[in-house]
Amino acid sequence: MHGGPLRPRPDRRIYDRWVRGSVRGAASLVALLGCLVGLLSACDGTTATSPEGRGPSGPSTSTSPPTGPPAATATQAATPDGNGDTVPPLPDLTRSPTVPVPTAGRSATPAGRTFGADSSWPQCPKGMGIPQKRTEGRPMPTSAARFVVLGLTNGVSFVANPCLADQVQWVKDRHLLAAAYAVVSYPDATTLQQQRERGPFPAGTRLGGLRNVGYRAALFNLDTMRRTGLQSPVVWIDVEPVTGFDWSADVTANAAVVQGMERGYRDGGVRIGYYSIGSLWTRVVGPLRTGAPEWRPAGARGLGEALRRCGADWSFGGGPGVIGQWIEDGRDRDVTCPGAVPDLRSWFHQY
Repeated sequence: MHGGPLRPRPDRRIYDRWVRGSVRGAASLVALLGCLVGLLSACDGTTATSPEGRGPSGPSTSTSPPTGPPAATATQAATPDGNGDTVPPLPDLTRSPTVPVPTAGRSATPAGRTFGADSSWPQCPKGMGIPQKRTEGRPMPTSAARFVVLGLTNGVSFVANPCLADQVQWVKDRHLLAAAYAVVSYPDATTLQQQRERGPFPAGTRLGGLRNVGYRAALFNLDTMRRTGLQSPVVWIDVEPVTGFDWSADVTANAAVVQGMERGYRDGGVRIGYYSIGSLWTRVVGPLRTGAPEWRPAGARGLGEALRRCGADWSFGGGPGVIGQWIEDGRDRDVTCPGAVPDLRSWFHQY
């Protein structure tokens, strides 16, 4: 039967709206189930943007296990103890394993570079020491240091670092590697008179007497090591101008003192190396060449320059570069020259 256009009955319109609503509801349910399966962070707009897995709106809800430690950022590297972003932060060394005893034909550690520091009388509490070298209370090394080279003297021969025993204990408490260094200086007339005959060199000559003074200064420092419990297979001889205790204008005489000190350490059963830089070495001892290992400073020029000075063109006494030094955050920082120290036990004592 024909009439006007067919119109859906009221119950059909209700049915169509119900179907469309059900489709939309099903789609919403599927999306919700997808979120519950693992896309919650995408659904609520949270994005993990920081190494800690935190986004701008809160913590991520992902339960996947981490694949490895987060990379250290520049902010993390600049820790309160002054590591800065130059030296990669190392683990807490109080929980680090000690260096294993090397077996035949194998070195204790792989060839490469190891970070360290040096400390002496400036790191003692303020107000200690001789009047010319009052201690300064400077900070001790940061946790980036695997080794510490401790100074035996208060900036001059025959005067001990006034807080060396405490610094040795500091190193022991952290189970660090340790070595020793000592400043050598020219004797005054009284010291020369007292020490010139107390050694293996001919005391009747000026140079022989000066060598004996250097020899006795070395034995004094070895005794300081014994009294404070500091063990080291090597003592680094620091050759540079000493404020308040000037070297003579005769570089041959100065060299005699240094040579005597070297003999004293060797007779005492330890190896030696030298700390200096070409301009200072030449000013003090002139053309003296020893061929001994060298520890070379780079001042405030940074780690890169310290490593560059490991090269043979920076040798001041004809020996190989073993340690480089630079200043950062008010501290003396050190690094072993790449490949120069394949066995740390040959240069440091492990506490």
